[in-house]
Amino acid sequence: SKNAYIASLASYYTFYSMHKFGVSVQMSQVMLFLFLGASALGILLGGPFGDRYGQKAMIWFSIVGVLPFTLALPYANLEWTMVLTVLIGLILSSAFSNIVVFAQELVPGRVGMIAGIFFGFAFGMGGIAAAVLGIVADMKGIDFVFQICSYLPFLGLLTVFLPNMKEARKAQAAA
Repeated sequence: SKNAYIASLASYYTFYSMHKFGVSVQMSQVMLFLFLGASALGILLGGPFGDRYGQKAMIWFSIVGVLPFTLALPYANLEWTMVLTVLIGLILSSAFSNIVVFAQELVPGRVGMIAGIFFGFAFGMGGIAAAVLGIVADMKGIDFVFQICSYLPFLGLLTVFLPNMKEARKAQAAA
């Protein structure tokens, strides 16, 4: 859901901002730059926070923390849209390094495979989702796509089923 949301926002944010707010191409590109810059910063900050608070906590924070902002985005004015997309990029991306580390702990000894799956499969699926949403945008409009995308982070709530790695490590050490 994270990759689908980010790929869709990165692909359609300029069109959305020009359509909804009547901004210039140049201004819409600045808005996209702010979102992508915040996403990059979120990736950089997420790793150290994951080391401090745990990978699963950061994954949860990135899901629950971003939901109010993604749900509000389709209804925000221009100024709030810029603020919300910066917050969304920062929070949503903060889990990327933590997801990779968490997955590598689930499958020890397969670091390359896990990294390949994450970067290949997850980002590929995000791109496919963005393409499908492009078809939806052609049929229903860009506003409709942003309303759909606002609910994508809810899929992240499925992380409730992820194992508790602290308990797994304790059990492994005891055995």
